[in-house]
Amino acid sequence: MRILGLDVGEKTIGVAVSDALGWTAQAVTVIRRQNLAEDIEELRQIVQQYDVQRFVIGMPRRTDGTYGPEAEKVRLFGRKLEGEFHLPVEYWDERFSTSAAEKILLEGDVSRAKRKQVIDKVAAAVILQAYLDRQ
Repeated sequence: MRILGLDVGEKTIGVAVSDALGWTAQAVTVIRRQNLAEDIEELRQIVQQYDVQRFVIGMPRRTDGTYGPEAEKVRLFGRKLEGEFHLPVEYWDERFSTSAAEKILLEGDVSRAKRKQVIDKVAAAVILQAYLDRQ
């Protein structure tokens, strides 16, 4: 069963997918957000391509663990996905996922320009891998 991991932001959605056994997460792409209908259509293509059975969405939390207004936007997006795809949606604490992704890219000696292009999909892979490890 493949799981799609998402790092949902205002301008982009980082996308990662698990392997068929649910052991590892791989960064897939970054969706440049246009509008909800186009975002859903791009995700539909990915869901079909990988035969996805579940979504894991990074849930933004403050460092003290509380939820802010960003979290409600992510929940709303998750509800839209549930309605469109009829697949389960789970949320995973995304605190520090972007800084972890940045560290991975720095250790890989990825240029600053390239890091900016891929950081969101690597963050999605970090979120999804944490979820998979916990399972």
